[in-house]
Amino acid sequence: MSGAGKKVVDVAFKASKNIDWEGMAKLLVSDEARKEFATLRRAFDEVNTTLSTKFSQEPEPIDWEYYRKGIGSRLVDMYKEAYDSIEIPKYVDTVTPQYLPKFDALLVELKEAEEKSLKESERLEKEIVEVQELKKKISTMTANEYFEKHPELKKKFDDEIRNDYWGY
Repeated sequence: MSGAGKKVVDVAFKASKNIDWEGMAKLLVSDEARKEFATLRRAFDEVNTTLSTKFSQEPEPIDWEYYRKGIGSRLVDMYKEAYDSIEIPKYVDTVTPQYLPKFDALLVELKEAEEKSLKESERLEKEIVEVQELKKKISTMTANEYFEKHPELKKKFDDEIRNDYWGY
């Protein structure tokens, strides 16, 4: 295997070990996101499998002497010379420099979205707790107790009464 091909396989193998697929899957909330994530994981695994099977194996060396005995040295020497003259070009990575800045920008955007999402989740959790407490107390709560927690509603009702607006 050429040095560049082996390097690609090694990088892909290391990358697959560092990905926390289960951790990422736990963060998904919609069915559509789960489907897309499963598709991404399948595609990643297929590429990894292809890289590790097709490109990581060294070709078997040719036993030129075996063919010389059966075919003749002149023809085999001609093929050996043609085989030895084949030069496999080295892979030059021109893609990574193009996508790396975009990927880094997406990571920054992802971190910001994650922080925003966590803050919103905390706010919603607090609101859920408040609603559950209100639900428990609503049957025995007085209007004054309710208005203590929601002074903006008390002000609204007082303004309506003061302005003689009764909703009709």
